[in-house]
Amino acid sequence: MKKLVLASIFLALLVIVLGAYTRLTDAGLGCPDWPGCYGTLLVPESAESIEKANQAYPERPVEAQKAWNEMIHRYFAAGLGFFILVIFFASLMKRMKGADVPIKLPFLLLVLVCFQGALGMWTVTLNLLPVVVMGHLLGGFTVLSCLFLLYLRLSKFRIPGGDSEIRRYAKFGALGIAILVSQIALGGWTSANYASLACTQLPICEGDWFSNLDIAGAFSVPAADNYEFGVHDYQERATMHVMHRIGAIITFIYLCWFAIKLYTRSSSGLVKRLAVVMTLVLGVQVLLGVSNVVYSLPLSVAVLHNAVAACLLLIMVLLTYTMYRKY
Repeated sequence: MKKLVLASIFLALLVIVLGAYTRLTDAGLGCPDWPGCYGTLLVPESAESIEKANQAYPERPVEAQKAWNEMIHRYFAAGLGFFILVIFFASLMKRMKGADVPIKLPFLLLVLVCFQGALGMWTVTLNLLPVVVMGHLLGGFTVLSCLFLLYLRLSKFRIPGGDSEIRRYAKFGALGIAILVSQIALGGWTSANYASLACTQLPICEGDWFSNLDIAGAFSVPAADNYEFGVHDYQERATMHVMHRIGAIITFIYLCWFAIKLYTRSSSGLVKRLAVVMTLVLGVQVLLGVSNVVYSLPLSVAVLHNAVAACLLLIMVLLTYTMYRKY
């Protein structure tokens, strides 16, 4: 079961990366229906099937590359859902036989992945409604974190010793996770509204950016039939981008402070190493964010920005879990 959970963790990370790739290649509506693609489980390829698909969906003719990007993401997401279903039933069977295995967390994962499927459907049927797209991203990160937490639970992960000083910082780890998730949400909102290139200068936005901030408009959802390529005006998109940058600064300062505290106060070698690794990953994430602006959102860098955010979240989960489990 541990091996299955570990495989699911890597699969969940892959699904997050594929989701980012799908979004960044503007393939979120590569298939205008759900769960299939133009009424089939495969992307139409023959001239006859393409013609039939174009007749059925004249407003969105077949673009094979975008359609495949979307469907590959769906295939792997469905595989992850199957893995989680197996994990739940395996946990249930073991629990019925008297084994001391978690059951609430596998059930939560099953509920989460089902809700993720619904969000995936609404992403298409509601034509990339930003709040749904952002929710879908956060759901993926939540599934990944819960899978990792389940793996730690199954490993009976403990750090022996009475390091009471570092135990006091567990609550700051939980706060760090909340801050990091909020920053991921800001990034998801910025991306879902196509605002990643609203500001092309560093360290501040171009022009009279401060007086042009429109926070209410930036976090509103205007009525529209289709949200592909965004419906907010430039001022609102620039505000989203600025808020994401401010969030990045707050997250960077807090996590650096947290890492320094852990490194200087902990007697655990593992905690010290995790603090160093977290700092290095945080530095890489900042460089990727800066590169997105400087080099106008290169696809590989933007996808890595999502992947490294997931890795940073897992490190924070591991650190916080470690501190709460010390005795």
